[in-house]
Amino acid sequence: MFDSLDMFGDVAKNAAPVFAHDTKGLTGSGPMRDLYDFNFRQYSAYVICSRAIPALEDGLKPVQRRIMHSLWEKDDGRYTKVANIVGHAMQYHPHGDASIGDAIVVLANKLWGEGKGYLIDGQGNYGSLYTGMPHAATRYIECRLTDLARKEVFNKKTTTFVPNYDGRKEEPVYLPAKIPLLLMMGADGIAVGLSTAILPHNFIELLEAEIAIIQKKPFELYPDFQLGGIMDVSEYQDGLGKVKVRAKIEKADKNRLVITELPWGETTDSIAESIEDAIKKKKVPVRKLHDLTSDSVCIELELQAGESQEKAIVALYAFTTCEKSIASRPIVLDDGRPRLMSVSDILRKNVERLMYLTKREQEIRLQELDDLFHARTLDRIFIEERIYKRIEKEKTLEGVVKTVMEGFKPFRTELRRDVTPEDVERLLKIPIRRISQFDIDKNREEIAGIQKEEAEVNDNLVHLRAFVVKYLKGLVKEYAKKYPRCTKVNGGAFKEVDVKAITASELTIRWDRENHYIGSGIKGGDELFKCSSLDELVLVWKDGRFKKVQPEDKIFVDKDLLAVMRYDQEKDRDRREFTCVYEEGGYGFSYIKRFRFGGLIRNKDYRLAPEKPKSKILFFQEGCPETIYVKYKPAKGQRINQQYFLPKEQVKRTNADGKLEDQDVVIVRGANSKGKQLTTKPIARISSAKGSWWDDKEPPSKGVLD
Repeated sequence: MFDSLDMFGDVAKNAAPVFAHDTKGLTGSGPMRDLYDFNFRQYSAYVICSRAIPALEDGLKPVQRRIMHSLWEKDDGRYTKVANIVGHAMQYHPHGDASIGDAIVVLANKLWGEGKGYLIDGQGNYGSLYTGMPHAATRYIECRLTDLARKEVFNKKTTTFVPNYDGRKEEPVYLPAKIPLLLMMGADGIAVGLSTAILPHNFIELLEAEIAIIQKKPFELYPDFQLGGIMDVSEYQDGLGKVKVRAKIEKADKNRLVITELPWGETTDSIAESIEDAIKKKKVPVRKLHDLTSDSVCIELELQAGESQEKAIVALYAFTTCEKSIASRPIVLDDGRPRLMSVSDILRKNVERLMYLTKREQEIRLQELDDLFHARTLDRIFIEERIYKRIEKEKTLEGVVKTVMEGFKPFRTELRRDVTPEDVERLLKIPIRRISQFDIDKNREEIAGIQKEEAEVNDNLVHLRAFVVKYLKGLVKEYAKKYPRCTKVNGGAFKEVDVKAITASELTIRWDRENHYIGSGIKGGDELFKCSSLDELVLVWKDGRFKKVQPEDKIFVDKDLLAVMRYDQEKDRDRREFTCVYEEGGYGFSYIKRFRFGGLIRNKDYRLAPEKPKSKILFFQEGCPETIYVKYKPAKGQRINQQYFLPKEQVKRTNADGKLEDQDVVIVRGANSKGKQLTTKPIARISSAKGSWWDDKEPPSKGVLD
């Protein structure tokens, strides 16, 4: 399949270890391992270089190149059945006809859509980029080359040909494209171990950037999608990053919005489906959707009564595919080797190839003019000096040739090179009618015209850069109106949509204490708070368990649920604190702790109190109270029946550096910490405020936290 694997460099060499696991029978060396390595490298090299990755030289994949060559061979200016082109292309591309037909449709849809592309002009049903409707069968649709393709992509004189797969025909190694096809059309493909994603750019902007490169001026290039939309290029990074694309949403009546342009890669069906899904989940304030798309995109959205259009637009960008991120990873084949390149580097390589092809064309034309000058000068001397009369007495071909060549000797100074037998053979084929009607003045005018063109071509070669710039400016002038920019580049980065903010009151969490359920789908029960479907909840039970859950319609929580709160990852990890008093099962000692929940894993059980029988939470509150009042259970000989504690009391302690500093008695720690011992006595009542149960007649006793 390939002469050498070295041409693929590190890509081929590093591909084999994909199958190298540390498993008995697959490691080490041996004929089977060598066979696997060789076959994998062959396969990966084939997919990379002959299927999925486009060539930097002409911007085409092999199937596209073979399709274009087939169209060029059969081109007569008229439409041809796509099925005929598919059959012709299979002489060069030995794969399924369906893949070739699909590739033709993709090429034909590169820019305007529906068969009106840069390179292929289609006729018939080529599908729709707007709705995603598929194209008709290849026997029903037709195609031909565009004028742009005929003029700027083909030139047999500068094309290198190689035998096709069966050696019966010759196919081009690369097409001599003088326009930057790779960046014009974009490309994507998945190979073995790598993939490519090259976004399409505006043709006219690419030409202007090429002019800037030749003139050594700065330039910027951004993608341009034929579906339009609005684009954020703040993270494009010269093609090595990504762009964000939004649908164009226009305000209509008071409660209506209209989507008129789509993000790249979306269709009206996919957009409508995502909006309908968001409507069901009550994420967008839309009542009805009407898809009126025909020749242009038109999706009408009826908003719910009283809803703001601005709020609806923000919600559509946040919860539907009206906004999407598109990654760019330009991997191309540069001289047969896969390389990751920036857009600027790709375009500079295109400029180098344009300069090379232009120089070759001018050199070939100069040689053609030289041959034409020689031929016209020979014609004039041969006829004007009646050299043809001298061959009448000659009876052999050798004598005729010799006589003609001797007849030119006196006029050698008028020629640029010696007369060859091939020249004589051509002269002998001149018809008598042409000799009799030969016009010496016209001949001299032709020679003068040849010399004038030679001077122009020589000047072009001397001033090649200026000549190429003139050529590019001519293309810009010719095609500027035909290929305007479709996608609007946003002035800066898109304003980040705070999804939680716009859905902060999306759900209402209720607690059905009688049936032991919480959730947003409960009709009865106590209303706790409103939250977003993107929020998370923390549930705390009386036995000391707690866990983080996602809001749902209904969650069974059993009768021992103590508290339900909204969990904020940022606040609960760093700033939000709680105070808890629990009784440890077994000895019955009580402990107090201040804590933050920190980072929690969803649906995983955690403990505020040790997992022992009869462990229970006595007090739970957000923040830290100044004072905690405790009433003890009556006991024989008990002199102190109630006490108060000060969790925030400051004491002098030695810090990690060995210095004394003020610290709270109860330091804020993690939720799993043990805390400080509050008391060994059984507690009857505990609160952060004096209740009716507090006996003001008993002398106040301050508890000491251990």
